[in-house]
Amino acid sequence: MLAPYARSCPWRASFETVVTAGLFCALMAGTVWGLAYGQWWVLALTPLTAAAVVRLFIIQHDCGHGSFFPWAWANHWLGRCIGVVTLTPYAYWRRSHAAHHATSGNLDRRGMGDIDTLTVREYRALASWQRLKYRCYRHPIVLLGIGPIYQYVIAYRLPFNGNRRDPRNWISTQGTNAAIAAVIAALCVTIGPAPFLLAYLPAALVAGSLGIWLFYVQHQFEAAYWRREPQWDFHEAAIEGSSFYDLPRLLHWVTGNIGFHHIHHLSSKIPCYNLPRCHRGVPELRPARRLGLVESIFCYRLMLWDEERCRLVSLRQAEAARARAQQISMPGS
Repeated sequence: MLAPYARSCPWRASFETVVTAGLFCALMAGTVWGLAYGQWWVLALTPLTAAAVVRLFIIQHDCGHGSFFPWAWANHWLGRCIGVVTLTPYAYWRRSHAAHHATSGNLDRRGMGDIDTLTVREYRALASWQRLKYRCYRHPIVLLGIGPIYQYVIAYRLPFNGNRRDPRNWISTQGTNAAIAAVIAALCVTIGPAPFLLAYLPAALVAGSLGIWLFYVQHQFEAAYWRREPQWDFHEAAIEGSSFYDLPRLLHWVTGNIGFHHIHHLSSKIPCYNLPRCHRGVPELRPARRLGLVESIFCYRLMLWDEERCRLVSLRQAEAARARAQQISMPGS
């Protein structure tokens, strides 16, 4: 049923690339020009520039899956070029993201490109300082504020989270670092370091926060899917463990239709520009968990997987369930 939509269109891919890259360059040029002439109001363009960076990353993401263009060489070279803008080493990221797709929702294979998630039982077994550490890690200020800075400025500069003995990871990270350094040096010499950094860095950080949020919310909702290895099923993990993030049409465009995440996890070969058409054309995909924009804001409270209830719960809900269980087990209760 999905196969007809897993066909790349070179003309559509080229159009999406030109429009997105052109939008990014125009916004960057406008911001740099305004700053050079003391027009600080142009910093109001930062959210729009960040949106363009997010869309570029989604194109890079599709290139990593080999779905954006029909040719492998086009996907790989476009992905590498965009990686300089998004500060993401393309080949290194592509391998870790493939592992995420292969293990998403598997409790026995966590830590492969996903947000760290503990079960209620695991959390209770931790020492007090370890619980505090986990709560801090899952706090929105850390995930969406400190997290993007760590991920894109530090973690992606060396293959910390991959196989450090694999020369491909070193070539990818260091090649990207060299390209980023060359572009920054050229732009700083051409237009000056201050206008360039003021135009790019805030937009890059906002884009990083948006990217992490999109990734987070599409797997971290109440009725998510986590199972132990014997019960884990790839198709169930895709449909039940990935949300349909039902955004307004403009936001779907900005985010490269990544909100149709359940379809993407079922078939990563479907390019982003075909996902809405696939959603409309295959009725069997519609029972996926719909997540609205307002509803998604409250997902940050959910931190622990309750294996008994098969639900992602908040710390308060976990403690309340524990108190009820203790009350029931008390003699004479």
